[in-house]
Amino acid sequence: MMDEANRSHPGLDRSIGVPGAVMLGLGSILGTGVFVSLGMATALAGPWVLVAVGAALMIAMFNGLSSAQLAAAHPVSGGTYEYASRLITPGVGFTAGWLFLSAKSASAASAALGVAVYLMGTDGAVDRSVVVVTALVIVALTTVLVLSGLRRSNLVNTIIVGFVLVGLIVFLFTAFRSVPDMDRITRASPRPGGIPEAVAIVFVAFTGYGRVATLGEEIRNPRRSIPRAVIATLLVAGTLYLLVGAALAFAAPASQLVSANAATSPLEAVASHHGGSFSGTIVAACAVTAMIGVLINLLLGLSRVMLAMGRRGDMPGAMARVGQSSRTPIWSVLCVGCTTAGLVLIGDLTFTWTLSALMVLGYYAITNLAALRLRDEERRFPKWTAWSGCVLCLAAACSLPASIWLTGSIVLAAGYGWRFGIRSLQRRTSVVRDAK
Repeated sequence: MMDEANRSHPGLDRSIGVPGAVMLGLGSILGTGVFVSLGMATALAGPWVLVAVGAALMIAMFNGLSSAQLAAAHPVSGGTYEYASRLITPGVGFTAGWLFLSAKSASAASAALGVAVYLMGTDGAVDRSVVVVTALVIVALTTVLVLSGLRRSNLVNTIIVGFVLVGLIVFLFTAFRSVPDMDRITRASPRPGGIPEAVAIVFVAFTGYGRVATLGEEIRNPRRSIPRAVIATLLVAGTLYLLVGAALAFAAPASQLVSANAATSPLEAVASHHGGSFSGTIVAACAVTAMIGVLINLLLGLSRVMLAMGRRGDMPGAMARVGQSSRTPIWSVLCVGCTTAGLVLIGDLTFTWTLSALMVLGYYAITNLAALRLRDEERRFPKWTAWSGCVLCLAAACSLPASIWLTGSIVLAAGYGWRFGIRSLQRRTSVVRDAK
């Protein structure tokens, strides 16, 4: 079925080099993660957020090495969905794909809502319906951009990442100008279990490197470029996260961080506190731009996973069709855009972000299991890196609340129901066609 789809429709355009791939990875990381996730983690762990960031970076690096060698050995769209389907079983591959679609659709909705909140104001006086409508417009506009083709999307993403980096430099310069109040820092102790849960939440902020792997059919010389791009993305992001985490932990009043609304980002509050309204405005503009970049990259990654699932029959065949002119999977992009819009209507930022953490950790646990099945000649890193990544992902997932596990189980069960239904429909259609 997959080979038939490839023969019947035009292929994707290999137009991205290593710098462009790194920018795509950073565009997915330096958004909701840095402006939302670190604030949530600080509320859980207090000044120990640096420990959480370091632990999350370690887990991400192990997972990144597994993703890199899988993508180098199998440079196709779909990421772990495709790797697990080929190396383990199609059922495990479907589990990975469904986890990815669920997790990142929730993240995309959170990014759109976050942008809307910033645009409408952060004083809590804006009507929720106005925020939702604004978020829907943002989803529609970014969907149209992604439909225009990867080259244009990548250009916009590069501009966004550049602006975000400037904004983060302004934030760091402003935050570190002041002498930290050590008394307030030492009084901010993490609640029991706060650090492990913070690790799980921060880990989501690193997983944008996965966009590089899901675009395996659109990167030039993927066997060489993908591992380099993944490692470079994680090193740059890890350095920035540690610096921002240090600023939050040591250069800002702890009470301000703990009480900060995750939807409005504590970075803006810290910048305003130390540098005045002008610095706060720059950081707020940076946050809006960053989350738009995240939304663009999530739509790109989600649509490529859906394309791969369409090729294998886990989604309708239309999802595998690539447009003649745009070289973009049009129906997959539209479906992802509509799904994100639906989640915008019901999404709660903290809940969806935590749910995304659970599902992303499950997704990367499967990634590491797939990496263990690589042939010796395909392996670029020792097996212990994949084993470490798998164990650490499962350990971090166990720290999340029971309510999140319950919701995740329901979503996963719905996925298996979907797969059973679509497979049954395909078999019936095949029988009818053969009878004719």
